[in-house]
Amino acid sequence: MSNNEASPPGLPSTGRRAELIAFGIIAAFIWPVVAVSIVGGYGFAVWMSQLILGPPGPPPG
Repeated sequence: MSNNEASPPGLPSTGRRAELIAFGIIAAFIWPVVAVSIVGGYGFAVWMSQLILGPPGPPPG
């Protein structure tokens, strides 16, 4: 049976196993890194904008 053909029901295929391993790697490693990067990048952008524009709120005085 070639890799392009579907396996009969009830028989696990190596393609399905590879998909599950790839999903596990993405879910456990890649998405957490992406999420932390986005939140960290946003925090950095807010910090830099406050350094340039000043803190939020009404002007002193």
